Amino acid sequence: MIEKLIVLEDIDPVIFYGVNNANMQLIKALYPKLRIIARGNVIKVLGDEEEMCAFEENITKLEKYCAEYNSLKEEVIIDIIKGNAPQAEKSGNVIVFSVTGKPIIPRSENQLKLVEAFAKNDMLFAIGPAGSGKTYTAIALAVRALKNKEIKKIILSRPAVEAGEKLGFLPGDMKDKIDPYLQPLYDALQDMIPAAKLKEYM
Repeated sequence: MIEKLIVLEDIDPVIFYGVNNANMQLIKALYPKLRIIARGNVIKVLGDEEEMCAFEENITKLEKYCAEYNSLKEEVIIDIIKGNAPQAEKSGNVIVFSVTGKPIIPRSENQLKLVEAFAKNDMLFAIGPAGSGKTYTAIALAVRALKNKEIKKIILSRPAVEAGEKLGFLPGDMKDKIDPYLQPLYDALQDMIPAAKLKEYM
């Protein structure tokens, strides 16, 4: 009997384990020969070496799926563990999936142009009226690049355009003073990255 530790790195364990640990209970039921203990983002496994290799391989596939779609359903777990390809979510023009598992797609012709131009250019300028989705689409593209490990970090930057009051008069340190200007960026990130993971990235 051997023991192994598997660390879930790119996902929120809450989504992976499911409501009331339902996903974990299902995984345990599908691997009766293994003793599986999940704590935080670490899964401890004891049992037969051959069975453990198969378990580890499938956990990696489940983690990858969970990281991409921000969700993990029972049907997907059964499909992956039984060796079937899970039913692919509708991809099409999907940039990334929200924390609720909803696809985020370009909603206008210009947003689609922005997504296509992003693939071909190192630097991109998006100009348009308020509410046309410049920030949201840009954040979605940045999150996708982060999830695909094309980049290691997202740097949030925004001109602090004062509206009536000077930055110096706002309470708190520099972060507190700048936060109101960055709020739309935080809101977009909260839609796309699970809360626990976002806190860690911040």
